[in-house]
Amino acid sequence: MARAAFATGILGLAIVGFVFGDFAGLWGALPMSATDRHMLAYGSSALMMVCGIGLLIERMEALAARVLLTYFALLVVALKIPVVIRAPLVEGSWQSMSEMVVPLTGAWMLAVSSARSIRAAQLVFGLALIPLGLSHFVYVNLTAPLVPAWLPYHTDWAYLTGAAHLAAALAILLGILARLAAALEAAMLTIFTVLVWVPAIMAKPHSPGLWSEFTISWALSAAAWVVAASLIERKSARVG
Repeated sequence: MARAAFATGILGLAIVGFVFGDFAGLWGALPMSATDRHMLAYGSSALMMVCGIGLLIERMEALAARVLLTYFALLVVALKIPVVIRAPLVEGSWQSMSEMVVPLTGAWMLAVSSARSIRAAQLVFGLALIPLGLSHFVYVNLTAPLVPAWLPYHTDWAYLTGAAHLAAALAILLGILARLAAALEAAMLTIFTVLVWVPAIMAKPHSPGLWSEFTISWALSAAAWVVAASLIERKSARVG
């Protein structure tokens, strides 16, 4: 189930790239000419489309995951780490990198089989949650308005969900109630995707930016479910 969800997240990113002829928000800062940008966007989307389909086919799952792992790792190194190096004190730099690292960890989980490699991916996932949580505090003026209008206390919800990200990160890194923390993190990201971006898209269905945000959020949620599943399987293996 988690693998299929992750596959749909990757396919969603690919479809956004094909439909709008540009990168989803994860790649938005790439400095290139319009022609080169479109060509690279289509190539990137084609790769993700093939890998997304591959994740749905059991005998191709591992290969597709390895390709995605390499792809996301290259993007982190080429696009995200340089931004962090240039602006290490800007929380948004770390947040942007984390939004790429989380799906990377989803691919990582599906690409490896050894307990050590899986634990390493879980730790990286936990670290990636820290900037996501801190962004709710640093950019509360941007986060609070995303809370659905029918919910009261928007600022409080922004702080609460930020704290939840940080609590999940701590639990996963320390191995304390890590399964529960990962499952709750995945559930929170999924609820956020549904409550925030689905209504936004319904209101403005032709907005490339909203479709980009939705697919990124779904990919993050699906990757979190892969992590949660890996922790459940690890626990089950110990019990067995």
